[in-house]
Amino acid sequence: MLSLRTWILGLKSLLLHPMRSALTILGIFIGVAGVIWLLAIGEGISQAAQKQIEDLGAENIIVRSIKPPDEAGASVRTVEMFGVSRAEMRTIESTIPTVEQVVPIRELPQKFIYAGNQNATPIDGRLVGCSPAYADVTKLKPARGRFISSRDMATNDSVCVIAAVLARKLFPSEDPLEKPVYLPEKKEYFKVIGVLEPRNATAAIGGSLAAQDFSLDIYIPITTMRAKMGDEEVKRASGSFSRSVFELTQITIEVESPEEVPRTAEVIEATLRMNDPQRQDIAVIVPYELLEQAKATRLMLMVAFGFVAAISLVVGGIGIMNIMLATVTERTREIGIRRALGGKRSDITNQFLVETISLSVVGGIIGVLLGVVFPFLVIGLRWLTYTFAADTYAKLPDIAKTLQPEIVPLSIPLAFSISVIIGVLFGLYPAIRAARMDPIEALRHE
Repeated sequence: MLSLRTWILGLKSLLLHPMRSALTILGIFIGVAGVIWLLAIGEGISQAAQKQIEDLGAENIIVRSIKPPDEAGASVRTVEMFGVSRAEMRTIESTIPTVEQVVPIRELPQKFIYAGNQNATPIDGRLVGCSPAYADVTKLKPARGRFISSRDMATNDSVCVIAAVLARKLFPSEDPLEKPVYLPEKKEYFKVIGVLEPRNATAAIGGSLAAQDFSLDIYIPITTMRAKMGDEEVKRASGSFSRSVFELTQITIEVESPEEVPRTAEVIEATLRMNDPQRQDIAVIVPYELLEQAKATRLMLMVAFGFVAAISLVVGGIGIMNIMLATVTERTREIGIRRALGGKRSDITNQFLVETISLSVVGGIIGVLLGVVFPFLVIGLRWLTYTFAADTYAKLPDIAKTLQPEIVPLSIPLAFSISVIIGVLFGLYPAIRAARMDPIEALRHE
């Protein structure tokens, strides 16, 4: 058991060389903080990915239509009907017993103008035909007004619900509610009945669901879209023309329970590929399976980040060993005097171990404190960049703007324990070397 006197002597020895002790502590502190920081970043990335997948719904199955690729060099292109159809949607809903409901949408790229200011530059966005259930499935929440209703669907009303960012662009100084939005390409007007709360963009998921930005969307009844725009999409550009026919961009199928999702997904895919097993114009995405994959990926990410951070702790331990070996050489005569006055080898070993443990503990405590405040440092740095370097902030990738590090509770005791263990292990050899010195040779040392 280390006595209080041994601790006092060890701490006094460290204070004789404050700069050297501080630099040694710095190595440990960086290692401990690095473990907490990297695991927090990994956890933040993982939770963001899992939240994104959970938003799709663990009880949902998504079927996306995939447009065949354009032929290189073709100026005129016509595509026969592709993707999931309304007939297939009805078949899935009526023949598969585990399906509770099917929510269809159809997306079209469009230009939008506030009808009260048609001289303004049109804004490129996306027109989404959907049903009232779409808001529940995708967790869309109106900030003002309301979402599409069953009555709007039944009467094919020309009403729309607008995304928050697009509302600010189209109506910078007016209240959008009850105002008309004009689609110059379709020559159609839609009255704004609701403005949505902001919704974050999503990254690509599972290789089949592309990244999507919802900030420039306008939602209308899918029945109105069909009545006014049909199933044909025509694009004209300088020197090129393309025509394609599709009925639905996506259907979201709600299943009774997550346990039924894998089996139901297999039945749905078999139904859709019944006539053509090699069909390439659809993709079946199962968020439940993606969520399980994301959880497995999280574990691998934690292990990888933890291993990288642990390397810095080992480097800090090597620094402790280097410093303590130098200290042993400097204090050879002191060691000889203590041995000559009756000091035991265990006394010498304990003194040097106290010094290495003290360096490790102090470095570990500072590292833990800085590690815990890391999320606040990230938020503060992001705010400073946004406030004083807006151009630089605008160029940052989306993940840098939105990532919120999440401290992993286990990382704090783990990093601190490893720092102390490393201090003991890397300080043990110098301590034993000091204790094994021949007292007579040590007294002769200059």
